[in-house]
Amino acid sequence: MNFTGKTVIITGAGRGIGAALAREFSARGAIVALADLDKDEVRAVALEIGGSAYVCDVTIEQDIQRLVARVQAELGEIDIFFSNAGICRGEPDHAASATNATWQACWEVHVMAHVYATRAVLPAMIARGDGYLIQMASAAGVLNQIGDTAYSTTKHAAVGLAEALAITHGNQGIKVSVACPQYVATEMLGYDDPAQANGLPGVLSPQDLSQRVADAMEAETFMILPHPEVAEYMEFKASHYEKWLGSMRNLRAKIITKLGNTKLTEMHKWI
Repeated sequence: MNFTGKTVIITGAGRGIGAALAREFSARGAIVALADLDKDEVRAVALEIGGSAYVCDVTIEQDIQRLVARVQAELGEIDIFFSNAGICRGEPDHAASATNATWQACWEVHVMAHVYATRAVLPAMIARGDGYLIQMASAAGVLNQIGDTAYSTTKHAAVGLAEALAITHGNQGIKVSVACPQYVATEMLGYDDPAQANGLPGVLSPQDLSQRVADAMEAETFMILPHPEVAEYMEFKASHYEKWLGSMRNLRAKIITKLGNTKLTEMHKWI
């Protein structure tokens, strides 16, 4: 897949990974439509790269429908829809201790937003026999995230949705990818500036991540693993499931002993 001249929608594009993806795709010749809840942030990034900015709440299906309709009217047919928006709220105690509101928010952002986007763009893509759907999941969606069960569970669901789309529509000209990065230096990890994570092993900058994702999209790779070590972890999990569970339990116990909590902003620096 070549980005040149392709019209791409990116959600969550006002900052962090989404903004980096927008910059990378634009640099590769794409026509970029940036969508975000924060109109000032998304407009600033769009102005920087010469893209088009749109305000959209991905948890509201009508917002996604309006976004798609506007982009089609203003920029032409949508070639790529990148569902990137995500949230991470942690949990106060045991694995089911996050509030119902947190569980619902994770479900809406990490799963239903992808469903809404697919409903909005897939029919036209099938009709012309070409299109690309990509979802930003997480290594937590193929492994697990200690300390955030709602995040892990819904990211697993996002991977399952991507698999179903690839199986169901791959023979209709629809390309599907799911990106499963591990640690990225964004506000989710507590970084106002990606440079603050320089030198930390296993932590990618949003720019490095976006380059790796774009390279994998050009190769039309389904499972995009910006952190190569995740493939090794997946293989160990698949081959030695009980041992993997035991190793994760031991890791969690060590984190609690060392830090006293499982906050992602703290433990990623120690792991």
